[in-house]
Amino acid sequence: MRDGRCPSPEEEDRRRLCRERRTLIAERIVHVNRIKGVLFAQGIFDYVPLRRDRRTRLEALRTGDGRLLPAHLKAQISRELDRLELLLDQIAAVEREQDALLAASRPAGEKAASNPVAMLLDLKGLGPNFAAILWSEAFHRQFTNRRQVASYAGLAATPWRSGGIEREQGVSKAGNPRLRTTMIQLAWLWIRHQPQSALTQWFKANSQRGRKRTIVALARKLLVALWKYVTAGVVIEGAVVKPGA
Repeated sequence: MRDGRCPSPEEEDRRRLCRERRTLIAERIVHVNRIKGVLFAQGIFDYVPLRRDRRTRLEALRTGDGRLLPAHLKAQISRELDRLELLLDQIAAVEREQDALLAASRPAGEKAASNPVAMLLDLKGLGPNFAAILWSEAFHRQFTNRRQVASYAGLAATPWRSGGIEREQGVSKAGNPRLRTTMIQLAWLWIRHQPQSALTQWFKANSQRGRKRTIVALARKLLVALWKYVTAGVVIEGAVVKPGA
């Protein structure tokens, strides 16, 4: 069950930054893959469009058989780089706005324990983008129990029963798709950055059932644990905070 309260105009506007960033990142991937695909057809496999020396490297490229890049092909890639660089500037601008919004959410002198954003940023493995998404997409809402939290993200389990047969059908996927995707990404990062936490130990003990299925379950557990952490101050067992936090 989800929180039925509609977000305020301010809350709705605040989440635009995270959503715009996701859109821009997807567009960046399209341009990078297009450039790489064109060059692969010429026998060039080591060009990295996101490197700062992308223009210089373009001038020095040779095809797989040693020829200079054809003029029109080179011009096409140059135009792709124009669009890519515009996207990179826009992503940087959105991230600056996002950082400023996160900073403004924590007034000077306020303790981290009283601010959800600061509490999230204190945890090792959680950067500004994850904190912003969790704050704008989930923790601005009021939930009364863990199932509401999981259901809102589309991570709630959907059991199926027929007669004496009981079977787990996986997650419902009926909730917020942005939050669900973010939590699955964060679950993988949690394993890497929080290896001693109880959640990571649970994942390692149960991953023989299938890593894909288990990571989704971990994402659900992690979201509930973070909700309890920012709303009730319940410490996540074994979690490590960043130095100086």
